[in-house]
Amino acid sequence: MAGKREQLEELLAPVVASLGCELWGIDYQTHGRNALLRIYIDADRGIAVEDCEKVSRQASAVLDVEDPISGRYTLEVSSPGLDRPLYRLEHYQRFVGSRIEVRLRMPLEGRRKWQGLLAGVEGEEVVLRIDDESEYLLPIDSIERANIIPQFD
Repeated sequence: MAGKREQLEELLAPVVASLGCELWGIDYQTHGRNALLRIYIDADRGIAVEDCEKVSRQASAVLDVEDPISGRYTLEVSSPGLDRPLYRLEHYQRFVGSRIEVRLRMPLEGRRKWQGLLAGVEGEEVVLRIDDESEYLLPIDSIERANIIPQFD
């Protein structure tokens, strides 16, 4: 699935950039004959519904021409939101100091789900601090999904 996501990112990143936004990430899921393609966009000014509409129209046109997804799919365009997913090392670096929730591809110490403080990035690994004591180095390739945990003070 990662190969398909990378192919879609390569195809859609220039489209999103041409509309003044950043391609934050892509989720691609298949469900039997149907698929869901969710495109997350971001911008320093924030994302409005109009931005999502523009990106949706342009992305849809490119996807119709290039046809990278066989069969039926639903296209969604959204901002990453407060609980934004983290995809690349740059995302983790940008949110050092935030609380995150991580789901690993394979269990570590018998657990796949972790929550803690994003303490840093070292090379290709994310540093996750649990309960202000233990630190774990999680290789980026071992992370299936990670999201910011919104904090409301």
